[in-house]
Amino acid sequence: MKNFKIGVLMIGLTINLFTSGCSKAQRSSTDLMGKHVLIVYLTRTKNTEAVARMIQKQVGGTLVALELVNPYPQDYKEQVAQVVRENESGFLPPLKTKIDSLAKYDVVFVGFPTWDMKMPPPMKSFLHAYDLSGKTVVPFNTNAGYGVGSGFDSVKALCPKSTVLTGFSTQGGKEREGIMLAIKDGQADETAKAVTKWLREIGFLK
Repeated sequence: MKNFKIGVLMIGLTINLFTSGCSKAQRSSTDLMGKHVLIVYLTRTKNTEAVARMIQKQVGGTLVALELVNPYPQDYKEQVAQVVRENESGFLPPLKTKIDSLAKYDVVFVGFPTWDMKMPPPMKSFLHAYDLSGKTVVPFNTNAGYGVGSGFDSVKALCPKSTVLTGFSTQGGKEREGIMLAIKDGQADETAKAVTKWLREIGFLK
């Protein structure tokens, strides 16, 4: 009888632990759904913009594309050389884009391509210029197949007082090879499915 009671107690504990885990996941989803969302992105080949629009289609929110006071050169090699210099010097290019009433947003998605295996300087400019303390920050990334590099780590470093969720990264264009917008047609369909899966995993979709 004693062993039977212990067994029943253990089963009860297991059920309570499982239930608590489910409730926590449900609360997380409920906490994020219905929040005021801002989606800020930097794009050159339109691939990051394509992902930003997929996110907006699923969770709503306001889309904002980062634009510079002094745009980068159209020539790819010149742009790469300029970005390398900016990364080495820590230069933050001034933004033409201005965001009003940032306080009204609870969640800020930040999207950017991988440049020089890092976060692009313009996105660093944005994260330095705007205080995202207390907000939920969600990074997303496109790249030429080399991965996100240190980009997501930079988001965490520049948003120390924010809740930074797991980011999303996918392959986009390969400008060096003349491949610009790659997230289209079949690849767009596959990317959209991956975005939906990711949004569900981090609590934005049921």
